[in-house]
Amino acid sequence: MKGIKMILGALAAASLLFSVNGYAQENANRDENGNIVRGAYETNKALDNTFISLGIGYNAGLNFGNRGTIPVAQGWGGLGIDAAIGKWWTPIIGNRINYHGFNNDVKGQGFGNFRQHFLTVDLLWSLTDTFWGYKETRAWDVVPYLSGGYARVKGNNEWMMGVGILNKFYISDRIDILLDLRSMISKNNGVYDATVARDKVAQLLGKFELPVSATIGIGINLGKTGFNRHSSITPVVIPVPFTTEQYNALADKVAALEKENAALKDKIAALENELAPYKNLVNGQTYLYENGKFTAVDVKAGAPVSVYFDLGSAKLSAREKAHLEYFANNLINADTKLAVNGYADKQTGSAKVNQALSEKRVKTVVDLLKKAGASEENIECAAHGATVQPFDTAAKNRVVTIEVK
Repeated sequence: MKGIKMILGALAAASLLFSVNGYAQENANRDENGNIVRGAYETNKALDNTFISLGIGYNAGLNFGNRGTIPVAQGWGGLGIDAAIGKWWTPIIGNRINYHGFNNDVKGQGFGNFRQHFLTVDLLWSLTDTFWGYKETRAWDVVPYLSGGYARVKGNNEWMMGVGILNKFYISDRIDILLDLRSMISKNNGVYDATVARDKVAQLLGKFELPVSATIGIGINLGKTGFNRHSSITPVVIPVPFTTEQYNALADKVAALEKENAALKDKIAALENELAPYKNLVNGQTYLYENGKFTAVDVKAGAPVSVYFDLGSAKLSAREKAHLEYFANNLINADTKLAVNGYADKQTGSAKVNQALSEKRVKTVVDLLKKAGASEENIECAAHGATVQPFDTAAKNRVVTIEVK
């Protein structure tokens, strides 16, 4: 009974230490926002996170038997060893195959020393990692487990099951110190016979044995130790709730911005169209536009300056207007004497129409020259209609020439 008391004392101490451990690790393994860091984790390879362990400790047991026809509770105890091999499949779940050997001395019953051999499969559950998150360098890990298997006692094989708490103390990546507390129940192995007991409860309880143990040992970790989190895990974003009014205000703002953006696109397009003619005005070079193509027109020093008009038009294009303004602003003043001659091509229109068109073209040019500072009395004007064709193509003859005299 002394051994049983020792085991019960150890279990009570473990419970107290477990509470202290839980409190001490409450704030461990947290991110910058104070949240517990969790998986998912990459899958283990075959030997990753496997382990072997060896331990030694004290084992005790309790059985309800009889002394004659009087039911009695009888106990035993002795030295025991543990040997196990296992694997952690995730930071939380693992399993092991465990051998547990008893060397028991049942004094006063006439049986002497006898040996028990337990072979169990244990399902391990890391309580610490479940509640406080996985941390590879945690100083203490508390692992409850379920156990089941067979016991061989004095040549008899009996089933057994139970529970336990495995305490892992971290020493290094490869070494752990283990404190294993276990309580089992098995079928009566025949050491005591309770069938002759007069008490029905004693007869029932006498069908079972209650072995318990406490061992301390060393665990050796094999292969790769620890777990890696999946790098592809997307952090969970918790949306911030907002009111219907706030949503509608945001929707209105988005609509206004989209409308403003569309207006800016239209304005950009208009500016591009306005600037298109100037893309072909290079260093004062004059270009003639005909049949969708620009043709450079050489303007020699001292020669008349020519500005060209579209078919049937007396209005200067933006390109030709810019060319004429460049000439007027840089080469003439109020004292400059000018000769302005206007023409129309003979391939289109009647003589009367062409005459009127050439006069309008001359007026357009003279008005721009006067605006640039030329004096009207120093401008000599003539409109020739289609009677004179100064150039060899119809497009070139839709022209007004300005000559400095």
